Amino acid sequence: MFETNLLIGGETPAASGGATFLRNDPATGMPATRAPAANVADADRAVEAARAAFPAWAALLPGQRRALLLKAADTMEARRAEFVACGIAEVGGSPAWYGFNVTLAANMLREAASMTTQIAGEVIPSDMPGSMAMGLRQPCGVVVGIAPWNAPVILGTRAIAMPLACGNTVVLKASELCPALHRMIGTVFEEAGFPAGVVNVISNAPQDAAQIVERLIAHPAVRRINFTGSTKVGRIIAGHAARHLKPVLLELGGKNPVIVLDDADLDAAVEAAAFSAFFNQGQICMSADRIIVDRKIAPAFIEKLAAKTATLTAATSGAPLAGMVDPAAAARVAHMVDDALARGASVLPARPALDGNILQPAIVDHVTSDMLVYQEESFGPIVSVLRFDSDEEAIRLANDSEYGLSSAVFSRDLARAMAVAQRIESGICHINGPTVHDEAQMPFGGVKGSGYGRFGGKAAIAEFTDLRWITIQTTPRHYPI
Repeated sequence: MFETNLLIGGETPAASGGATFLRNDPATGMPATRAPAANVADADRAVEAARAAFPAWAALLPGQRRALLLKAADTMEARRAEFVACGIAEVGGSPAWYGFNVTLAANMLREAASMTTQIAGEVIPSDMPGSMAMGLRQPCGVVVGIAPWNAPVILGTRAIAMPLACGNTVVLKASELCPALHRMIGTVFEEAGFPAGVVNVISNAPQDAAQIVERLIAHPAVRRINFTGSTKVGRIIAGHAARHLKPVLLELGGKNPVIVLDDADLDAAVEAAAFSAFFNQGQICMSADRIIVDRKIAPAFIEKLAAKTATLTAATSGAPLAGMVDPAAAARVAHMVDDALARGASVLPARPALDGNILQPAIVDHVTSDMLVYQEESFGPIVSVLRFDSDEEAIRLANDSEYGLSSAVFSRDLARAMAVAQRIESGICHINGPTVHDEAQMPFGGVKGSGYGRFGGKAAIAEFTDLRWITIQTTPRHYPI
């Protein structure tokens, strides 16, 4: 069992009063981690530590911040085996998934390192004689990052990498479902030599989450919040941030469509759709929830996709797919399938078998708008099929959702595909590629119920800096009084 502690101001204390909570292995039900259950006093201490460390970190030369971020990337990769073992124990999933998490998270740190010298301003022409006017970007202060469990190393690292590159200090609130894994990210920064208080990590018991988050947002020293998670919780966080007039970056849920036009390469579309729908058991914000296929090619496409899906079995080890985050999550997705069946849908290659946190992948066909699989984000290894007769209808179906994160369009006619892609209401769209695709330098985020703001590369600089107008008067100035 993993035993963790808090990281506050370079020290590793227990929670106030010694309170702890357990996270159980989703496959066995046995305890995987004992973690400190921080209270609001611990949250305050973490923010105060970040505030105390901010002036020196903000004043550090960009090359010095870059060197530390590069060292953190190497340190993270050196701990790959520990991240993988901890991820499997706390959240289920496959070794390959957590290994990929480490690779992309390390690349996010390297990309953030490259951004330390890209935090640029501009000289703005002024109508005032002798006035040099500038727009300068400066660090904003303490940033709170709130990360989820589903891509834990990637999203935990993303929550803090660019804030650090921009000269801010951070408090990472670990997910209650992977407290040891998120605390391990803090260890990476400790071992890389970051000054005390620049990176702080706290964990809390599930029943205390709302109170801890509200306290972190309300603290006067906190200047920015970023959150990755469900749309339901994102709305709550946005409400708290609005009350305190604090900017928040939200990357929330998705019901991501794959549109397959009648001239698509069906084999390529099938491979991408299966990967998009079932990778990490469909527990990715970008996972394909809906396949919208031209009616003329639907039979051939579905036959190929069903054959592919039949090869993607799920098991605790040694299979292409692994377990979900917990048995309750698997049962919820199975219930969505049962609801669709009761309302007239069909399921291929078979009704998905459920065994604890193991749920077999499935395609739900002949979906109608009254079904849960049409209305709700599944966040599991199922995908719905909808048919269309025109490009206009395909676009309407793609946009018939409160979400707008990722999407994909398949067609051999790139001009046609681009015309469709430009009308899909999503922050991300891939032509002839999967909905699941992330690179550290890309502007990542959604629209509508999928949130606002952008992680990644230069786009994130605007999220984690203050833009200030500064002038220098170089000549005598006339005043009217």
